[in-house]
Amino acid sequence: MEEGVTDEGGQKSRQGEPNREADAGELPTDVAAVREALLEWYEAEHRDFPWRRTDDPYEILVSEVMSQQTQLGRVIAAWSAFLDRWPTVEALANADRSAVVGFWSEHRLGYNNRAKYLHEAARQVTEERNGEFPRDPDGLQELQGVGPYTANAVASFAFDNGAAVVDTNVKRVLYRAFSVPDENGAFETGARDLMPAGESKAWNNAIMELGGVACEKTPRCDEAGCPWRPWCDAYASSDFSAPDVSAQSRFEGSRRQFRGRIVDVLRGQEALALDELGPKVRVDYMPEGTYGREWLRDLAEDLAADGLVELDERDADLDSDSGTDTDAETNATVRLRR
Repeated sequence: MEEGVTDEGGQKSRQGEPNREADAGELPTDVAAVREALLEWYEAEHRDFPWRRTDDPYEILVSEVMSQQTQLGRVIAAWSAFLDRWPTVEALANADRSAVVGFWSEHRLGYNNRAKYLHEAARQVTEERNGEFPRDPDGLQELQGVGPYTANAVASFAFDNGAAVVDTNVKRVLYRAFSVPDENGAFETGARDLMPAGESKAWNNAIMELGGVACEKTPRCDEAGCPWRPWCDAYASSDFSAPDVSAQSRFEGSRRQFRGRIVDVLRGQEALALDELGPKVRVDYMPEGTYGREWLRDLAEDLAADGLVELDERDADLDSDSGTDTDAETNATVRLRR
């Protein structure tokens, strides 16, 4: 990763960055390469959810409604069971509503109103539209319980006729990769400008997959082979904060770093007195200094409270060489908890 630098106008830019505009939030100038990289990655790497193997709007609507605030692992089994029981929109429309709600509760899908709305939407399609689903987002929003996001998703995945989807994953990707401001209008504009015309199905699946497996709250850029690393602001700067992710505190020089060092030092030791341990943790350790015995003891007490080390003072008040009383804090020992 290249280090971030600041240009003369105060705008953030990247050394060695390929064809990148300097203004924060600007999409790359080589947007065609960005699109191609993502779509190729998706085709090679995407997860094989069963609803990605169909273009039936009914089956896709069921998957979208079930996926709202429900873990996908639970949705897979529930989706298959639901379609086994009500395989067509007509079958669902003719079902007893209490049976649909009961299924929802039994499979712990949450928010039973979604089951009621899905049943009502099936009735609308069957009774008012002769079993034909609307093919565009505006028409789909006329169905009970179908909001803008779900309508756009169904239009995209069933009919390849949607706009760019903007969900939490997409917002996170755009914020990190291209410094899109944390504003709904900005996310919608950025997502729209990135999506290639006429490819809403492939594109929306791909960018949501990127947010779901590579650009998660804890990113997996290299492990997941993120295709946008050459253009990504977050990858270049190591700042992976996002609208749904708090800014990570600095690690270098932090308590987390020195707690880790204490544990690393003690791995090969039986026990060490504080003044023996200190210089191995910080080269500038001075017993009475700012980063001295009191600072080190505080860290050791934290680790002891977490059950990682033992802070032992039972034999610390008698100097082993001179036999004279000493400050207990001087001779306190620390060892890993076995």
